Amino acid sequence: MRENLTFAWIASWFALLGQLLFFICVALYTSQWMYVMWSFMVSMSVGIPSLIRTWQAHKKRHQEQT
Repeated sequence: MRENLTFAWIASWFALLGQLLFFICVALYTSQWMYVMWSFMVSMSVGIPSLIRTWQAHKKRHQEQT
């Protein structure tokens, strides 16, 4: 089965930055800055490992093609 790396990249970047940007907007609207702190921790703990795994899969696919 072929992996969809494009979707994996989009999901990884959304987990890292999209979620954080969403909660920054929520914090600006509500003036509750704890949203940003908690979303930052979750974004980093989910986004960085998913980016690493996607990068490894991309690297593996590139090696198989050459």
